[in-house]
Amino acid sequence: MNEAVVLTPERILEVTEDVLRRFGLAKATVVDVARALDVSHGSVYRHFPSKASLRQAVAKRWLDRANAPLEKIAEGSGPAPARLERWLRTLFAIKHKKVCDDPEMFATYLTLAREACEVVKAHKERLADQVAHILADGVKQGAFHITDVKAASRAVFDATIRFHHPAHSEEWSDPALASRIDAVLALLLRGLEAPPRKR
Repeated sequence: MNEAVVLTPERILEVTEDVLRRFGLAKATVVDVARALDVSHGSVYRHFPSKASLRQAVAKRWLDRANAPLEKIAEGSGPAPARLERWLRTLFAIKHKKVCDDPEMFATYLTLAREACEVVKAHKERLADQVAHILADGVKQGAFHITDVKAASRAVFDATIRFHHPAHSEEWSDPALASRIDAVLALLLRGLEAPPRKR
């Protein structure tokens, strides 16, 4: 074993993902992770005090990666309606890509996310805050007519849930999905639209 190696939490999480991909969630152990790192399992436990904390950190890392491009759109500039549509389409694309490209790992992460309730809750709150930020910009720009931005951001999630919630992933191979998304987004944006100003 190479105990002289510099071990960081990020390196452990990278290797844990590889181990999960090889063995699956049910069979992967901290010992497997330590073996892949060529260190003792005690070295892993120094960074993550339990298997549960390691699994939570893996789930958080996965959700944070999905969050990064969405945050960039939310914090960007430009007309709010176009940003909101781009944000939603990016969210759908991220989720659909994970399911289609690596269904086994998606299933693994779905189980991890269910276990890490606080991590998932924080992730959802971050996403809702991003939508609220875009909606607030839209109100300032005069593009949206919204009295309660927070409630409206939740409504946007509820209205689009079948396109991004993993429980609906079996529907994402439907050939009509793209046109269904177009129809819902058009309706949503129309509903948020501020009425034309009276002259």
